[in-house]
Amino acid sequence: MTSFSEIAEMIGVVLDAVGILVMVGGMLAAVVRCLAFRRDGRDAYRQIRQDIGRAILLALEFLVAADIIRTVAVTPTLEGVVVLGLIVVIRTFLSTALQVELEGQWPWSRSATVGSSTGRSSRGEV
Repeated sequence: MTSFSEIAEMIGVVLDAVGILVMVGGMLAAVVRCLAFRRDGRDAYRQIRQDIGRAILLALEFLVAADIIRTVAVTPTLEGVVVLGLIVVIRTFLSTALQVELEGQWPWSRSATVGSSTGRSSRGEV
């Protein structure tokens, strides 16, 4: 019979694999899309950077989930939790930096920009 720790470890490995596949698949899709944009005359460099950034952001979410599952469910030691904390802080910084690079604004300022772009005030007036 399989123990809970073994199942959690397998789930962590599967999430790691999904994260890697998302990153590699996203990069391949970005290259294909870049070649298509090149024929259209669009800014291919900007588009490939954005596509690769999105693939990395999504892959980081899977990798963080795998680390959390593995650390909390498989080896819940103080050292493991500290290492997990450092990994999450580093990946959060990377995710935020990539998101700012892609969108040109801080993630928390997005809702203010979206609300002001519709032409409505914050009180719901038209």
